[in-house]
Amino acid sequence: MSRLVMKFGGTSVADLERIRNVAAHVKREVEAGSEVAVVVSAMAGKTNELIAWCKDAGSYFDNPEYDAVVASGELVTAGLLALVLKDVGLQARSWAGWQIPLITNDAHGSARIEKIDGRNLVDGFRRGEIAVVAGFQGLHASTNRVTTLGRGGSDTSAVALAAAIDAGRCDIYTDVDGVYTTDPRVVSKARRLDKVSFEEMLEMASLGAKVLQERSVEVALLHKVRLYVRSSFDDPAHPKPGTLICDEEEIVEQQIVTGIAFSRDEAQITLREVADKPGVAAAIFVPLADANINVDMIIQVVSDDTTTTDITFTVPAAEFERSMEILEARRQAIGYAKLNGAQDVVKISAIGIGMRSHSGVAARAFKALAEKGINIRAITTSEIKFSMLIDEPYTELAVRTLHTLYGLDAK
Repeated sequence: MSRLVMKFGGTSVADLERIRNVAAHVKREVEAGSEVAVVVSAMAGKTNELIAWCKDAGSYFDNPEYDAVVASGELVTAGLLALVLKDVGLQARSWAGWQIPLITNDAHGSARIEKIDGRNLVDGFRRGEIAVVAGFQGLHASTNRVTTLGRGGSDTSAVALAAAIDAGRCDIYTDVDGVYTTDPRVVSKARRLDKVSFEEMLEMASLGAKVLQERSVEVALLHKVRLYVRSSFDDPAHPKPGTLICDEEEIVEQQIVTGIAFSRDEAQITLREVADKPGVAAAIFVPLADANINVDMIIQVVSDDTTTTDITFTVPAAEFERSMEILEARRQAIGYAKLNGAQDVVKISAIGIGMRSHSGVAARAFKALAEKGINIRAITTSEIKFSMLIDEPYTELAVRTLHTLYGLDAK
């Protein structure tokens, strides 16, 4: 008998009517002969409500107690879905993360999974039970405290659980019917992709695509868990196929560029006239790393006399002010003349495993954007993607231009 993990996000379980719709999707797979584990998020808006309660509870903020509160949202959903499944004649039971157990480290609020023992769920399958698992949460064994995995943690829970129980696949149900070549709200000609490689999906997730949480794709790649991105709002009796995330060997026809991603969550920082000597880069980037600020798109331009250099890089927009404060406090140690910043920027990226075997892919983009009058502030490249930093007002024009350039428009 095949084994399947189905994960449903907050909008898919927003109320009892939608939970009943989820139950119909689950019943379809059970009747098709699968042993099913369902991973659920909290009902839409509930986690934010619980977080707000924690903030309003008092001035003393305690991370373990915070996790104890916010983890309760998934428990409610799991219990309600189990009740609804029983109401339609199926055997089901709900599971908290600690009951499985799903063991994590002690980083409350952003814990990482260390191991999962799937034997309890497998025993339940033998009894004919559907396992309804509260996503987003686990247990730190040493302290015996509940932990949470951070935003999007239910995706990660589902993929890791699929690996632990040797599931044939993991279906991630969302409010969209798959992975698109770009955001359909920006490009009306965007089309759904039948298949995307793990590597491409990982780049898309890290570069602004919101369909899957980045850590969940990392786990899927590590354990080779085949993922389907599907819509919970499809008719349960006639669901659409969605998008398969898989090894690139499964993709027969590989396009040069698979998708265009963009992220508005970017800020640019430039240090002018920095002394060009050993240790300067460390003086800039080590303090930022110590503050857990992720840096991207680093560019260094040395002056004609080779005595000074300009260094430009990007940070998440939410970390812009903090980054500027850290660099201003270390002005003397770094030795720069000016510190400039900009928040009205966007990172545009083209992703595709076909780039490995084709030259001039990025050059075509540079030429096309230049013809549209779009200036590129910074560029980074890797084996299967390139990213460009541009002015925010040109976002939609740039995305549409590249989408058409690489033949991604729906026919």
